[in-house]
Amino acid sequence: MATQAMGWPEVRTLAIDVGGSGLKGAILDSKGEMLTERVRVDTPYPCPPDRLVSSLTELTADLGERHRVSVGFPGLVRNGRVRNIPSLSRTSYDGDADPELEAAWRGFDLAAALSAAFGVPTKVANDADVQGCAVVTGEGFEFVMTLGTGVGTALFLDGRLLPHLEAGHAPFRKGDTFEEQLGNVARKDVGNDRWRTRVLEAILAYDRFLFFDTIHIGGGNAKHLDPLDLPHHARIVDNSAGITGGVRLWDLDS
Repeated sequence: MATQAMGWPEVRTLAIDVGGSGLKGAILDSKGEMLTERVRVDTPYPCPPDRLVSSLTELTADLGERHRVSVGFPGLVRNGRVRNIPSLSRTSYDGDADPELEAAWRGFDLAAALSAAFGVPTKVANDADVQGCAVVTGEGFEFVMTLGTGVGTALFLDGRLLPHLEAGHAPFRKGDTFEEQLGNVARKDVGNDRWRTRVLEAILAYDRFLFFDTIHIGGGNAKHLDPLDLPHHARIVDNSAGITGGVRLWDLDS
């Protein structure tokens, strides 16, 4: 969606990052630079769809004019509709999945609901996809892994975002998935040293079947990693990419 076509001198994008622990937002210019301070509140629990929508509108109400909205969401989203939502289907941050919340989220048209709430066009994508939009180089096959409440993943080929796969739910070790072994609950249980060892194992495990040229590691828990311990084709990216990728998410359709 080009700026000239919209008739605006400068497109202002409200970029939102929905996380299992926090909701964050900021206004970006057409280059992805923040025009406002980033605002943040803790993610409310339980968090059915209507509560998330109202929380996001309240959080960003004072950020000023916006022409469009992009939202990174911690789950599988296709055409704006939620297909899988592990984080917000829990009644508490560390709790178990709740069947009623799962049912409320499954198939919910979050893009339409937020577009109506904000009054401007809105795109919703997986949060790892949005973060990847900000950090990929556009060279070769790039894999994005976000380490936060769970494990997010995104795939890019020569700068093009590929269909989203919930690769964090794939089998990893000892009968557990990557998310079960690397999520924030597991990190707290085993401590950072053992968790870091698991992350290195996960990178090698993913590379054995993805054969990526580069892996970009982000999310709130990436700060617990030592860049010197990582393989040569791995890099740690700033957690703000979950917001700044919001402009590129729109540019992909330009």
